[in-house]
Amino acid sequence: MAASRDDISPPPIKRRKMSNNGPPARETSDVQLDHLSIYSWNVNGIEPLVQRPITSFFEPRGSIHGSNSSAPSTGLRDVLRRYSWPTLLFLQEVKIAPGNDSTMKAVEKAIQPDIDEPPGAPLYKAFCCLPKDNYNARGFGRKVYGVCSIIRQGFFDAHVERVREVDWDLEGRFLVCETKAIGSLPKLAIVNLYAVNGTDAPYKDPDTGKPFGTRHDRKLQVHKLLQAECQALLSKSFQIVLAGDFNVARAPIDGHPNLRTCPKQHCINRADFEARFIHRGTALGDDSEGAEKRGDGDDRDGGESLGMVDSFRHLHGDKAAYTYHPRGKGFGMSCDRVDMILTSASLRDHLAEAGIHETPADRGPSDHVPLYITLLSH
Repeated sequence: MAASRDDISPPPIKRRKMSNNGPPARETSDVQLDHLSIYSWNVNGIEPLVQRPITSFFEPRGSIHGSNSSAPSTGLRDVLRRYSWPTLLFLQEVKIAPGNDSTMKAVEKAIQPDIDEPPGAPLYKAFCCLPKDNYNARGFGRKVYGVCSIIRQGFFDAHVERVREVDWDLEGRFLVCETKAIGSLPKLAIVNLYAVNGTDAPYKDPDTGKPFGTRHDRKLQVHKLLQAECQALLSKSFQIVLAGDFNVARAPIDGHPNLRTCPKQHCINRADFEARFIHRGTALGDDSEGAEKRGDGDDRDGGESLGMVDSFRHLHGDKAAYTYHPRGKGFGMSCDRVDMILTSASLRDHLAEAGIHETPADRGPSDHVPLYITLLSH
């Protein structure tokens, strides 16, 4: 059954201008790019988005947005179309087993234009980072974790220097897209991330398999490593965008009906995240006094906080909105905002939009919904 008009959140504003002579041929360059739209979505397994037919949740291709239909279709190409052809679509928890070439080929095929699309439909490239850890990523036939960055071909050709992994993670959790300066935007390092979920389960040495603390310990270690990665990028004149599932909700407003505080380790993880990435004169207000009272200021191992901007909070203040809606409960009954897009404070004036597509229809086969930002390049 198709979602009604009221059940589907609208896409952000669409600024891309068309030629006076009609749609251009398939794009090969975004030289006149005036904005970047960055989407992030924990899909909880990519296979439903690359296999057809499946029970779907989007409107049929070619329909007017918001119309009802009994035969909607979905897939990666439909997702890209639905959200007005974003510059970058970051997917987390894709659950592709290492060496699964058939699924990788299916991803490539699923983002290509359909034969019935009109000229001018954007082309895309896909990059995946999958687990290599033989001890911490073995469950479910190794179909765990993994991220995939889908990037517009024209943008990639004109503005992207490289897409790379990080050398301190083997679980398939990070992809860094490094760009040239774009208009008034400086060089960017746009990071697709799927942060560690802190639990009491053991974390094993990736080389020996010997237990080496817990997943909580690993989460804190990854916070430190990611902070250091960002600091190294800043030293090379990159500004940072972190987009993905952080597996942490920042404040009481980000958890419904309440914020998770038990066991206490979740509070420790949250304070560590805040201290390393958010506090110290951010766009949310200078919270250095509060950080000092909590003991999570600049004396924390790792150096001074990055002072990043939580894009959604910056533009929407105390509005309650959530990205994670677990299965088994009614939509909205228990939910958290654990997916975020953070930016360097210097990008604040470029931030035109930030939003969450918070409907059951937008969730689709996942237990998360997509979120996005728009950065102006002029």
